Amino acid sequence: MIIIKTRDEIQQMRESCRVAARVRDELVRLVTPGVTTKQLDEQAARLIAAMGGTSAFLGYRKYPGNICLSIDAEVVHGIPSDRRIEMGQIVSIDVGVVYGGFVGDTATTVMVGVTDPEVVRLVRTTEQALVEGMAMARKGNRLSDISHAIETVVERAGFSVVRDFVGHGIGRKMHEDPQIPNYGPPGCGPKLKEGMTFAIEPMVNLGGSAVEVMADGWTVLTVDRRPSAHFEHTVAIGEDGPEVLTVVA
Repeated sequence: MIIIKTRDEIQQMRESCRVAARVRDELVRLVTPGVTTKQLDEQAARLIAAMGGTSAFLGYRKYPGNICLSIDAEVVHGIPSDRRIEMGQIVSIDVGVVYGGFVGDTATTVMVGVTDPEVVRLVRTTEQALVEGMAMARKGNRLSDISHAIETVVERAGFSVVRDFVGHGIGRKMHEDPQIPNYGPPGCGPKLKEGMTFAIEPMVNLGGSAVEVMADGWTVLTVDRRPSAHFEHTVAIGEDGPEVLTVVA
């Protein structure tokens, strides 16, 4: 069942999402060669606490980090460690925050001195796919209109959509109904209504779509070990269209 939020609940989600966005943007500024993903995770913990929130990820199904940090061929759910970031890498930062009883969830991919034009194009295409997907989050549309818009952008660019992991509803819980694939035909699934809130998150591979989970039980890798990019926003369906909640006002 898709939970419809009241106006008051949407306002509370604006606050939780604003916290998540502030943490995300501060971490982006700290992604530099030589920094470890553990250092970024520790800073995320400090920032979240300072803003009065808690990590939505830490302890979730025993996940050991405050945020997820995934590098190059790591698609999502990378566990923070002593690994140092290097020039030429792309780094996905995925932040989930609980604040005021609601969850804000957002992700971005940072290019660290990337010069490979195909990797640059991958990252920019993934971000554009998110923009196009969010534009379809309007009342009266169908859920798969979001999915189809994302897939269209990705396939037009010659990249591959990850099919094993999807976006999702969000609210008082990090994962609510419905699941939101990043592929599929238009005009299918539930009709979108004002008050629905979604975490829309394209995950796009430079090579094939196949992925696998590492022995740590969390880190998702592309099977061909080619790079993957990831962007995510929490979005509310409003009277006049989509409202991106994970932005800094």
